[in-house]
Amino acid sequence: MFIFILTFLLRIPFALGMIAACILYFMTAGMDPGMVAEIILNRIYANYVIMCAPLFIFTANVMNTGKVTDNIFKFAKGLVGGFKGGLAHVNVIASLIFSGMSGSAIADASGLGIMEIEAMRQEGYEDEFSCAITAASATIGPVFPPSIPMVIYAMLSGASLGELFLAGVVPGVLLAIALMIYIAYIANKKGYPVSGGYAIRDFLVIIFKALPALLTPVILLGGIYTGVMTPTEAGAVAAFYSLLISFFVYRTMGIKALFKVFVETVKTVGMLGLLVGGAFGLSYIVAAEQIPQVISNFVLGITENKYVFLMLVNIMFLVLGMFVDTSVIQLVFIPIALPLVQAMGIDLVHFGIITTLNMMIGLSTPPFGMLLFIVSGISDTPLGGIIKETMPMVCVMLLVLFFVTYFPEFVLFIPNMFFGG
Repeated sequence: MFIFILTFLLRIPFALGMIAACILYFMTAGMDPGMVAEIILNRIYANYVIMCAPLFIFTANVMNTGKVTDNIFKFAKGLVGGFKGGLAHVNVIASLIFSGMSGSAIADASGLGIMEIEAMRQEGYEDEFSCAITAASATIGPVFPPSIPMVIYAMLSGASLGELFLAGVVPGVLLAIALMIYIAYIANKKGYPVSGGYAIRDFLVIIFKALPALLTPVILLGGIYTGVMTPTEAGAVAAFYSLLISFFVYRTMGIKALFKVFVETVKTVGMLGLLVGGAFGLSYIVAAEQIPQVISNFVLGITENKYVFLMLVNIMFLVLGMFVDTSVIQLVFIPIALPLVQAMGIDLVHFGIITTLNMMIGLSTPPFGMLLFIVSGISDTPLGGIIKETMPMVCVMLLVLFFVTYFPEFVLFIPNMFFGG
């Protein structure tokens, strides 16, 4: 615990703090750190599904660097630009489409976000609202398949990644619809403009140009659910396909840009690798000290009602999301909660969707929501105004979280159709 407190005080990266805490524990407990490291690495290597994460990160970086997002934005504008508050609706639809390629909220906000905020600024939207809807819509990314947090959850829990991806479809669409309903209300209240669509002929040209990009999620998810590819193989195919269209279809990427993509991907994957390694070390300690059993007995002494338990989990994760990075929440706290989830008979896939959506809401929740800092940084907009505009959207997302938590049949009916339930 002392090491964790020191980590926060000295602003040391949390991954390094976890690893330092683990090493100190192993040394004081008389364990050989080298032997424990070998056990942990063997567990990581056995999780073949974790290879999906770097592949999806690479795909997202290629899509952003290769300007594929430009075509997605134009396509979304052609679909919903004619509504009042059109560009705000475009923001949500573009995020929903891009989520089928990247699985990353941060990639969405930092890639599509720059273009979306600038376009909304030119049409007279307040920067604070533009940034807020960009941050809120980016949360769709890891909920709608594919999803990097779901890959990590599958690794931690042993739940089927294919089922998790399918279970994310309805919540992702519900999140988009809920945000668009709020946009319709606020657009009428504030008199936001209609962006105007395109002439039919121009829109057909845009569809033709966007089609190669739009095929990415079709190839990825189609390959998984037809049984042709495993999720990891589908991630590799999607990464290769994104390179092909960026180099040869859109011709927006060269060798120099590709090198930059590799560098950014290695940086992100390196940090993720440190977090995963630290979390596995921490989970080893948690298991050795029988902490899950102690917590299970304590919680079961309070309530055996799974709906009350899910409410407590949501409250805890929402509070943690205000202060702690989502990857840390997922890697540290989910393994502790899993024995209770299984003891109460809660479906692992359903629980994975609940926690993923909860953590994504945390990315837009002050004071330390990562998406808020990203949109503030790329637009030079004060954080206070963005937070004020974001809070009603957070309330809308919480309604979706409530629905997803207490109506599991809507979350699970698609995976049950494919895998049986």
